[in-house]
Amino acid sequence: MTWEGLLHRVDSVPSTMDLVHQLAHGGAPSGTTVIAAEQTGGRGSRGHTWASPRGGLWLSGLLRPAEFVVPEVLSVRAALVTAAAIEQAVPGVRLRIKWPNDLLLGDRKVGGILCEARWQSGALGWVCVGVGINVTNPMPAQLDGLAAAIGSQAPGVTVERLVEPVARAIAGLNRCVGPLTAPELADLEQRDALRRRRVAEPIPGTVESIRPDGALIIRSLDGTLMPIRSGPVRLADPG
Repeated sequence: MTWEGLLHRVDSVPSTMDLVHQLAHGGAPSGTTVIAAEQTGGRGSRGHTWASPRGGLWLSGLLRPAEFVVPEVLSVRAALVTAAAIEQAVPGVRLRIKWPNDLLLGDRKVGGILCEARWQSGALGWVCVGVGINVTNPMPAQLDGLAAAIGSQAPGVTVERLVEPVARAIAGLNRCVGPLTAPELADLEQRDALRRRRVAEPIPGTVESIRPDGALIIRSLDGTLMPIRSGPVRLADPG
């Protein structure tokens, strides 16, 4: 099947992830990707909704890895390849990663990653990787100062410029299994928006690093190194 044959473009859909799950249940191959002009019921992590108006990149890709993938690793890995794909397509943009699944432009959220697995007869059936990127879409008023769009730093950028690079990057994750590699950890260290910063949640302390197994390492107030496997992470107030 050609690359274009794996792309499903829709105008409006409640959630690209739901459509990918439907296609996967019907036997769609790894690399199948759904791209929507808008989502009316987009979702983020921990049950939050994700505003997905026209002007953003709303994409979900299907993976059928040969072995189990650790969710924390896949989320970080997806963020790394998505950031690299966007930077290659839009020179001058530099993205950072806020564990576990946020992409930042400066200190503002520009995108997010959401991974959902489905099981069949006790074995991993497939994984859907959802990517939401603010490109030229307007920001909700309640996110003023907290969110940003790629277009704010790259005038003239279009969603279409990002579709194939990001879709191919996500599809390539099907070949990536096991813990984060040394090159991935080195890239992550340069992009890590939390490293050496004080946090109030999930436990008070200072972020040290991200382990190869995807866990966030926080040095608690008593000096103990604590591995954290799920967010959210809230920065400590200055002072």
